[in-house]
Amino acid sequence: MKLTPKKLSITTLCISLYLTGCQSPAPEITSPSPEITSSPQVPQVSIEIPEKPLTLPPDNPETTASNEVKTYLNRLATLGFSQQNQGIWIQSNDTLLANHQGTIPLPAASITKVATSLVALKTFNPDHQFITLIGTTGTIENGVLNGDLVIQGGEDPFFVWEEAIAIGNLLNQIGIQRVTGNLIITGKFYMNFESNPQTAGNLLKQGLNSQIWSSEVLNQYQTLPPGTAKPQVIIDGIVEVSPTPPENIKLLVRHYSFPMAELVKKMNQYSNNLMADMLAEAVGGYQVVAEKAAQFVGVPKEEIQLINGSGLGEENRISPRAATGMFLAIEKYLQQYNMNVADVFVIVGKDKGILEERKQLPNLAVIKSGTLDSVSALAGALPTKEKGIVWFTILNKGASVTELRNQQEIFLKDVLNNWGSVDLSPTKLTTNPERKGKTSRSEII
Repeated sequence: MKLTPKKLSITTLCISLYLTGCQSPAPEITSPSPEITSSPQVPQVSIEIPEKPLTLPPDNPETTASNEVKTYLNRLATLGFSQQNQGIWIQSNDTLLANHQGTIPLPAASITKVATSLVALKTFNPDHQFITLIGTTGTIENGVLNGDLVIQGGEDPFFVWEEAIAIGNLLNQIGIQRVTGNLIITGKFYMNFESNPQTAGNLLKQGLNSQIWSSEVLNQYQTLPPGTAKPQVIIDGIVEVSPTPPENIKLLVRHYSFPMAELVKKMNQYSNNLMADMLAEAVGGYQVVAEKAAQFVGVPKEEIQLINGSGLGEENRISPRAATGMFLAIEKYLQQYNMNVADVFVIVGKDKGILEERKQLPNLAVIKSGTLDSVSALAGALPTKEKGIVWFTILNKGASVTELRNQQEIFLKDVLNNWGSVDLSPTKLTTNPERKGKTSRSEII
């Protein structure tokens, strides 16, 4: 990491922290003006009903694909899985290929994050960055800030150790080695996926001062570019949480989060529940996510029923048709930015993340998975030779998630045997190379 007086790019990730908590068996886990002093308001986005519904009516599926689904369901039945607990929707362009309970909301697990992704992207935009402001009401003299250091949180869901290290180094460049006052936290400040401001503030206090780094911070520091400085900002006082910022703040540093598209991609790669709930909160809460997602897609609101933005809990229910429609809505929305679903979801065989453990999933498919104790879900885009891009959702419930996963993979393999697999990602499922340089950054004000 190379520090300059004006800008810092942060490229190393810290996804390994607090990723998913309690899912099992395998957890799924523009430039603002200087006068900004608090978290930006959620943009007022009008909810449009598509001119042409993105989802299809459930009637008249294609015979060949329907037969494949019947074979799949019969195989599940012989293994003891009730067909009433399974849901499938498959379409290609405007053609419905297969449907089994496609309009019935079923436990969706982390397919819920597809709804959160859609609404977050459309409420803000792919390039939106959350802003964290660092300031003071004191004065700097001989390396000492006589006063408080004030953090104004901006809902950045991916403010991690690297950000703390970078900001600490910038404060050192400004001439601050010690703070005589407190570390004051205002606004919605998250760190290492901790939303409690007191906890987040304590983590930041540690990250700013390499003399008190834990082994966890030291390990993360080792992933940074050689020569990255170790900050030393000693805070004499306590971490204080304040509902409002102090008056007459002098801003020192402005931190920009990763752009929204990159945040969504990170969330989906590791199925990070805490990030998902933070993004849902940023757009107004899970109820807003459910309502807007249904209207963006053009399905009855009953087909998307949520209790959070992450998918933890079987009360999160989405119909297979709605889940497929959300993927299509994201695809349609991103086209204007020369992007597609591959820019915000995992490409099997190319991207790191939780899907790396599922070796039998078809390479080059763009997929979001979901897992709870008795739920296994899979949705996304499957490139084929005969049908082009096939959009699908499989929602399964049963006693053995491992077996449900195995059967999903067998089914997708059978589908590809019929329609042909591809050797290269089609253009519509290829990431925009210009997004590779999109990162977080901090600057001295």
